[in-house]
Amino acid sequence: MAVVAHAGSQTAPFAGGVAGLARALVQHGELNELEAQSVTQAARSARVAFVEQLVKSGVARASEVAQFASATFGYPLFDLDAFEPAYLARGMIDTKLIQSRRVLPLYVRGKRLALAMSDPTDSEAIDDAKFHSGLTVDPIVVEEDKLARLIETVVATASQALDSIVGEDFELEFTEEAAEDDVATSLEVDDAPVVKFIQKMLIDAINVGASDIHFEPYEKTYRVRLRVDGDLREVANPPALLREKIAARIKVISRLDIAEKRVPQDGRTKLAMSKTRTIDFRVSTLPTLFGEKIVMRILDPSSAMLGVDALGYEPDQKAALLDAVTRPYGMVLVTGPTGSGKTVSLYTCLNILNKPDVNIATAEDPAEINLPGINQVNVNERAGLTFAAALRSFLRQDPDVIMVGEIRDLETAEIAIKAAQTGHLVLSTLHTNDAPTTLTRLMNMGIAPFNIASSVNLITAQRLARKLCSCRLPGELPTETLLEAGFTEEDLDGSWEPYAPVGCDACKGRGYKGRLGIYQVMPISDDIRRIIMKGGDALDIAAQARAEGVRDLRQAGLLKVRQGLTSLEEVMACTNE
Repeated sequence: MAVVAHAGSQTAPFAGGVAGLARALVQHGELNELEAQSVTQAARSARVAFVEQLVKSGVARASEVAQFASATFGYPLFDLDAFEPAYLARGMIDTKLIQSRRVLPLYVRGKRLALAMSDPTDSEAIDDAKFHSGLTVDPIVVEEDKLARLIETVVATASQALDSIVGEDFELEFTEEAAEDDVATSLEVDDAPVVKFIQKMLIDAINVGASDIHFEPYEKTYRVRLRVDGDLREVANPPALLREKIAARIKVISRLDIAEKRVPQDGRTKLAMSKTRTIDFRVSTLPTLFGEKIVMRILDPSSAMLGVDALGYEPDQKAALLDAVTRPYGMVLVTGPTGSGKTVSLYTCLNILNKPDVNIATAEDPAEINLPGINQVNVNERAGLTFAAALRSFLRQDPDVIMVGEIRDLETAEIAIKAAQTGHLVLSTLHTNDAPTTLTRLMNMGIAPFNIASSVNLITAQRLARKLCSCRLPGELPTETLLEAGFTEEDLDGSWEPYAPVGCDACKGRGYKGRLGIYQVMPISDDIRRIIMKGGDALDIAAQARAEGVRDLRQAGLLKVRQGLTSLEEVMACTNE
């Protein structure tokens, strides 16, 4: 050591405030007590670790301190010069903790994390690393100067990577609901690059018309993807080391529990784009092997204000839908898989009905779009507020129109049916493939055929297909291919030609830009009611619907092909039953 106990120096009682590694150095005669106290006090004043101050002040060499700590406390000694930084266990703990605690995660084996540190007696650093990583920590003694250089490299690399993604500075304004005091104070200056990065991801997603943003952590990588026109596109790869900080920032603005990482959480936030436009984000977190995956669903309230014409219904379909939703009672069902636009269709219908003299109540899980003038209720099954419970309460609230986010069980279905039979208009969704199978699904749930026949007015099944960009060009398709797709000989009269995607700057070379709805709108006629009463199956109902001129999803899609709005392969893909 550069400084050792002086021969003949007084052996005064061990002073308070000197502990851990400093105490061990004094007790073993490697450092005199006054020097240990001086270094400790200087470290506290400078707010740095004891070993860092010890080496900076020249009192001891980093290599000697590391050798002493390893031999005295029985932890392995490791030379960081022999370690390739690319193999660091990135993302196990965030950069703020790495900097403040002077630790660096080396590798993970099973449920144990090897943690490089120059002071293995720093129990607070070990506890923090254990809490943030969720793993058992094994300290590995390293030299302070080499640890400092590697930490600086790791942090600088992370910041530069984010800066290169973000580019120019800009600021977004969260609404008062999300921007409370805890939001403003929970992130310090060190987190500014992460704040700007998340802001950029949000604004980019809105600008390209994305429906979802996916933040996905993996063992050694991290990626951000946007769902645009139904397709996921990778747009950024921030350093995996920042996964905890990214998750924490999103949780803060979504008013979620930052400390809870073991169970999924759901939240929401709002972003003010201008004085007249606010974008809602529905946030879902999910614990995965290497951190929390976060998906932000982008909900633009203006999408419900576009009107039924913007949804893409054909004139006859639009007329049937408007006739059904303007009746004083009965049930209208919207069906389709997740992400097929059911919510927008329902909200568009609600917006048509939303008048001062109409009482509208909705039960949703959760309410996705806020519509002034409509009483919206979030279902909370843990608290006992189920769809069925909400519906029972609605019926005591003098409603005119009731919207149920989804009919999932017999109890909810029965109450909705009874409401539709007793003077209320009921709108809801089911997850079925097409309109005819929706009726058989209700029967399979246990609803009596008579109740179905007397309450359901109309069913619309829908899909979303990508819309051809303006760069489209006519595509030559064999007659056999068109016939196999469902066109008839009469359709191929030469008055139209199919278009194919090309790709340009506007559509980023994909050939598609935006999406359009493909609908099967089936009013429940008297003949269909008779089939239901006789216990007929979906095939019988589908045959009667065809006889009445109802186009199925494939036929509706082929009509969009004839109109040049989308391609044949896109229709085949989204209507492949």
